[in-house]
Amino acid sequence: MYFVRRWRDESPLSKQVIRVADATVLEWFRRGWDQEDPDGWVGDELDGGVYGLESIFAEARELHLPRPDTIDELRGLLDEHLWVEGDDDGTFIRLDEHTLRVRTDDDEVDLAYYFIEDVAAAPDRVAFLLWDGWPLPAGASDGAFDHDVPVQTMRPAGAGPDCVYSVRTCWQHPGTGTNLDLAGAVAFPGLTLPELAGHLRDAADPEALGWPHDARLLRALVGLQDGDIGPAMERFARLGGYDPEPAGIDTVAEHDLIHQRVLKDLAAKPLAGTRVSLAPHIAQVARHIDSFFGFDQWFVFDTRWAAAHPDLARSLLRYAAHWDPFDE
Repeated sequence: MYFVRRWRDESPLSKQVIRVADATVLEWFRRGWDQEDPDGWVGDELDGGVYGLESIFAEARELHLPRPDTIDELRGLLDEHLWVEGDDDGTFIRLDEHTLRVRTDDDEVDLAYYFIEDVAAAPDRVAFLLWDGWPLPAGASDGAFDHDVPVQTMRPAGAGPDCVYSVRTCWQHPGTGTNLDLAGAVAFPGLTLPELAGHLRDAADPEALGWPHDARLLRALVGLQDGDIGPAMERFARLGGYDPEPAGIDTVAEHDLIHQRVLKDLAAKPLAGTRVSLAPHIAQVARHIDSFFGFDQWFVFDTRWAAAHPDLARSLLRYAAHWDPFDE
């Protein structure tokens, strides 16, 4: 069974993936039911504390709660005694036969954690969630790629049959202000990744077209002489703190002025710990914010990369669309 903590972890992907010896969610909770030190036991089991998770075991000891024998019994106990923040409509604890997905916050950032039994690890939903390392693979293919995940489609479109996807996962996303309520990937139809820089540079009036913050920022990071998106991603890696607001991008003629405005917010060199990986069909940045918030990430890839890694691509799109990879 896998345990995943999606949090401001000091790792490039801001998550931690652990293999748990128990085969089922129920077995793991039953084993922890009578622990004398719930907080210490959870920390030892899961390689660090998990905000609020120890509460169910502490309540079990204090209130002499019966050890659950079935998933239904465990569900009732979790709903009553597991501490989660902000669960106003009762949807932050989601337990089924083979997975437990929980959302909460630690008063600083939103976080989610997951127990996923091997039999439930559907690759098109959890391949990226379970990916443990930097970077994602860089190979590409001429095969087809399709998905059923909601995305934000940008207009005007390119002329080709491909598509470029932009996925940001950061702690205070300018579009939503949180790290879990993301709006979904930004899609640029009709393009491959090598064509994206020129398309962004030539697109007029993206604000009037309703382009979201990430699309406008990416356009502002593209230089007039850039042949591909690589230099823009390297500039993003040098941005200090939070994003500049790329307001006022109205016409192609103004692009250079906006680009220079963004350049003023660049540090002299990549921030300590920041990771950059550039390939013809995927560009990846894990930008180190600070020792408290850790990293935020930006992945820009096209259907050529996605065709070679369809499960990673579909699950990454899903990661940007909903905190729960099993949400329908």
